[in-house]
Amino acid sequence: MTRQSSTACPCGSGQSYEACCGPFLAGATLPPTAESLMRSRYSAFVRNDVEYLRATWHPATCPRDLAPDASTRWIGLKILSTEAGGPNDGQGSVEFVARYKVQGRAHRLRERSRFVRDEGQWRYLDGELAV
Repeated sequence: MTRQSSTACPCGSGQSYEACCGPFLAGATLPPTAESLMRSRYSAFVRNDVEYLRATWHPATCPRDLAPDASTRWIGLKILSTEAGGPNDGQGSVEFVARYKVQGRAHRLRERSRFVRDEGQWRYLDGELAV
């Protein structure tokens, strides 16, 4: 077993990175659901994979400057709920809590993200922060 295949996926699925988000970030396959895209985008944030984040962001809402803060350390993702977003749906939403640290201080981001299927692949459209 290689080191990479035994590494837990950052998305918190309980699977190895190689069996979970790795193939998506490598471009080997597309996430089949909105939730799997959400998880893979979280893994991309953990890995500072700006190219993947841009490729999976809907062009109508993707910011020009997409540079993750290098001081942010992502430490956990919990999916709270999903609505639609299955393999045969055209849209869906995922509510989640992402935990992270900046300069040693812990923070939580709770968001309800909207996803749309565009040209056969799921893309992040936008999100609404929950207080």
